[in-house]
Amino acid sequence: MDKTQKSEIKEKIRLEIIKTEKTVLEYREMTRPIAPDCAIGRVSRMDSIVSMEIAKSALRKKEEKLANLKYAEKQIDNEHFGLCAKCGGAIPIGRIMLMPHSRFCVKCAR
Repeated sequence: MDKTQKSEIKEKIRLEIIKTEKTVLEYREMTRPIAPDCAIGRVSRMDSIVSMEIAKSALRKKEEKLANLKYAEKQIDNEHFGLCAKCGGAIPIGRIMLMPHSRFCVKCAR
């Protein structure tokens, strides 16, 4: 992988981190508990609880993605960056550009 490709990947990772951090903040806001004294109906409260659980699940996924992106950002200058963590083979540049936080080639990611 040459310097130009690494530079492009770095920029993509940085932009994706910014976007993901924003999404994480939005999900955290959505998962704030509803005060019991808040005057909403029983059905509305149940709907709110269901929505909050869905948002919590999405939040966990985004936090995991953010951690992976930050890891990739730190590892990009490592000589092993772009190599599969399982088989050691090269991860195709297209996969890295699409999913820079991926540590596995397509075959090992299954």
